[in-house]
Amino acid sequence: MKTKPLTIGLLVATVATVTYYPAIQEAIATTTKRFNTPPNVINPVALPSIAPNQQPQIEVVFVLDTTGSMGGLIAAAKEKIWSIASTMASAQTAPIIKMGLVAYRDRGDAYVTQTIPLSSDLDSMYAKLMDFQADGGGDGPESVNQALHDAVDNMGWSQNSNTYKVIFLVGDAPPHMDYQDDIKYPVTVALAKQKGIIVNTIQCGQDRSARDDWQHVASLGQGSYFQVEQSGNAVAIATPYDKKLAELSSKLDNTRLFYGNDEEKAKLASKKAATDKLHKEASTESQARRATFNASASGKANLLGENDLVDAVASGRVKLSSLPKKSLPESLQAMPAAAQEAFVGNAKKERSELESEIKQLSEQRNDYLRQKVVADGGKEDSLDAKLYGAIRNQAKDKGMVYGSDSAKY
Repeated sequence: MKTKPLTIGLLVATVATVTYYPAIQEAIATTTKRFNTPPNVINPVALPSIAPNQQPQIEVVFVLDTTGSMGGLIAAAKEKIWSIASTMASAQTAPIIKMGLVAYRDRGDAYVTQTIPLSSDLDSMYAKLMDFQADGGGDGPESVNQALHDAVDNMGWSQNSNTYKVIFLVGDAPPHMDYQDDIKYPVTVALAKQKGIIVNTIQCGQDRSARDDWQHVASLGQGSYFQVEQSGNAVAIATPYDKKLAELSSKLDNTRLFYGNDEEKAKLASKKAATDKLHKEASTESQARRATFNASASGKANLLGENDLVDAVASGRVKLSSLPKKSLPESLQAMPAAAQEAFVGNAKKERSELESEIKQLSEQRNDYLRQKVVADGGKEDSLDAKLYGAIRNQAKDKGMVYGSDSAKY
């Protein structure tokens, strides 16, 4: 009785090997031929077939050079993450959005790579991004190979073939191809292709040797190559709506009531700490961009996390009366049942009003910014325009449609 399933399994494994092995062998040959370095052999792995999810999904990892010359671009990244998220959220059907980050320098620096795995908790990712400063480097090539491999192999990518999975490699120096124990980027990019991950490259500055490698990575990764100024040339325009949106964003965060067991509460306390850090240290403009994202359908996961009592009760997933007292927020534990119900109901009402006001102001802010960008000639060479163009063109293959005015700033 077990012979037939075993035969089918062997057939599937054989087909998968035939399918993926040539791509990896080609990458290995490219590495050896172009750079005259020993190949790093990896075994081909067949990807399981998973039924497509009805809601679109986006997973994006930024692989960011954090050496001393990248100060301007790092500052731009801190300002633009929320507008990038809002742009991705503006698809006709709101997608589930996860982001991750690999920061890299080189051997001998304070670190080689530091990673933040893919998550819909963008607040926590952003709080860590805020800590990165440009330092080290200054001696030519960097550990691009290790950074790319970490991005492809260690970030927790979805195995759903309908997910738009994308890497943006951002830096200004070529990779070290002389490290004998590195997995060279052609092999890593072949693995990315096997996993359905597109690899785009953004070169900062004019280094010719870096340009050759950045273009090669993008061509192997079925992605796009962009070149921007050393500063990133991002759109940075303050608006009359930023301060009010930042204030409303803080009030919206205060409507959250986290519940659960001790482990869940500890995790949510960490999320709250990240949010508090953002309100304290992020620019007013960045907080306004976050408000716009959080009020969108895609931003709900970031705003609420996994155990928000207000949303759980309002949606009917949880009955307040059925929860153990210890699992409730401390502010509710001493209240009688009727007072608890009223408190949660008032929080829901306040949240709805705040979200409505944020959406209205966000539209006014978007209109203001569009007019400014048009007046400045369209900013076609900006980091914003190039990121948006790549996302719009690549995500359509996964069923996501963006309008001509979807870009957020």
